[in-house]
Amino acid sequence: MSATGLLVLAVVVVVAVAVLAAALKIVKEYERGVLFRFGRLRGERRPGLNLIVPVADRLTKVSLRIVTLPIQSQGIITKDNVSVDIAAVAYYRVVDAVKSVVAIENVEVAINQIAQTTLRNVVGQHTLDECLAKTDRINEDIRLILDRTTTEWGVDVTLVELKDIQLPDTMKRAMAREAEAEREKRAKIINAEGEHLAASRLGEASDIIMAHPLALQLRNLQTLLELGVDKNTTVVFPSPLMSTIEEIGTFLRHETTAAREGHPAPGDGAPVPSSRPGL
Repeated sequence: MSATGLLVLAVVVVVAVAVLAAALKIVKEYERGVLFRFGRLRGERRPGLNLIVPVADRLTKVSLRIVTLPIQSQGIITKDNVSVDIAAVAYYRVVDAVKSVVAIENVEVAINQIAQTTLRNVVGQHTLDECLAKTDRINEDIRLILDRTTTEWGVDVTLVELKDIQLPDTMKRAMAREAEAEREKRAKIINAEGEHLAASRLGEASDIIMAHPLALQLRNLQTLLELGVDKNTTVVFPSPLMSTIEEIGTFLRHETTAAREGHPAPGDGAPVPSSRPGL
């Protein structure tokens, strides 16, 4: 065979290999292929080795795996006129490969844009306290709105989460003061409840001591025992305080009565009788 024949054969082989390579397409397990022939939709191709007509056919591969889509921080004014910056993240997956190619030009860009708009609209309908305390409800509202919109695109939004809420510095300081005041209020309430409980218990104890006078002496002895644990050098002699006060009161009443009757009390100039006879 001449050199020209060999050259022609080599060209034919190369062209045949190139055509065969263009005709064989491999679709992975997590992908689906959407086939167009001369611009017309020919259906969906399953995972594995697929044979297409070169030049006439075009196979577009679509991934069915879950996609993580960060939603960039949005400046939002809440229902109570507080400016906040909120970022979120959305998770979606393609459930209909044909719709995701035919119905929309770029699924990821479209979902990103609609997610930003939905985030601003939903958060703007809630107050700041609701945004901080009811994030689960806000996440679900955003997900439902996105899911209704993207169903026509063959996409299922599985989850939306608010991941970062930035507050103004003035609002942070105000919230810190509010939290501090709330803690002080709870502390005062707990202290007052403790005082009330202690006062009621002391009242019950005083009633028991009044009914049983010896209980006070037993309490005094217990106090002495507690003081003696540390080997103190101080000696305490307990005395019934109430009886002492009563005796002082009796003495004062007696002195007052004597003064009214005109009887001089000792030390007021009256002679004091001597105890020695003959003096």
